[in-house]
Amino acid sequence: MMDWTDRHCRYFLRGFSPTALLYTEMITAAAVTRGDAARLLAFDPQEHPVALQLGGSDPDELAAAARIGAAFGYDEINLNCGCPSDRVASGAFGACLMSEPRRVAECVAAMVAVVRIPVTVKMRIGVVSGARPEVAGALARFEEDDFAALQAFVALMRQAGSRAAIVHARMAVLGGLSPKENREVPPLRHDVVRRLKAAMPETSIVLNGGLRTVPSALDALSWCDGVMLGREVYHRPLFLAQLTQALTPQAVTPSREALLMRMAGYAERQLAAGHSLPAITRHMLGLYAGESGARAYRRLMSEGARAQGADARLIRRAAASARETHGGAHE
Repeated sequence: MMDWTDRHCRYFLRGFSPTALLYTEMITAAAVTRGDAARLLAFDPQEHPVALQLGGSDPDELAAAARIGAAFGYDEINLNCGCPSDRVASGAFGACLMSEPRRVAECVAAMVAVVRIPVTVKMRIGVVSGARPEVAGALARFEEDDFAALQAFVALMRQAGSRAAIVHARMAVLGGLSPKENREVPPLRHDVVRRLKAAMPETSIVLNGGLRTVPSALDALSWCDGVMLGREVYHRPLFLAQLTQALTPQAVTPSREALLMRMAGYAERQLAAGHSLPAITRHMLGLYAGESGARAYRRLMSEGARAQGADARLIRRAAASARETHGGAHE
């Protein structure tokens, strides 16, 4: 979710669920330790609980970044060993690290040693390298050796101090597929993650990948310890509210009008601090996904935010329109 789940996105999503653990986009440990940490890591207190996802492969550098993240108030440090993009792999972090479990374990242990908050690892069920035709056979099957390697990787992370394994239920193809293709071409194998949980019942296993409906998420939660949702929630944020409602019947989902008014107040504060309106509204385009008026709303928020002199009044105008068109309801 690089360039997606920034602080503005997380603040927006928090309005749909008071309890979901939100994750930052992946931020490299080098950027945290050598760059402008305040710019990269600052977040609104209302985002809690929120986890900092780090990318890196050097134990000392990751430990330093984790310490900085903990000082900023994050609730969890997550090491990304699942991103398959070439840009990430060239920096020796992301999914390519699954081929170096000992190195990853050293990274986890180094972070655990310097922070009191949980450290977790995000991963794929495995990795293969090569062009698409070359890896087609490997993607079509998941052998016993593949499962043994996955189980050994998770066990090593747990021994190093990781509190949970967040498993994207697809293989990662290094060097042969684009990031988008890596989310679609490798077959989805929830059965592999379910088998992993059965084989390691004492380990906290979180399922990621392909969860697009409340029933599918609830079914997964019947056998795993948590679910991680990504692009589906970004494009259709009411999914997060619907799942929260299913899990916590007493939870009250605010109306779209209330959500927009909340964001208008947030935008006023952020604009005063030097942030741009389009940087905020770009994350809000899915509020009416699949419903009448969605196209007009998206146009208002995207084009209107770029107009000269645009400010938080634009979002209030959208809230007024929601009240007139939908009565402020979220259904």
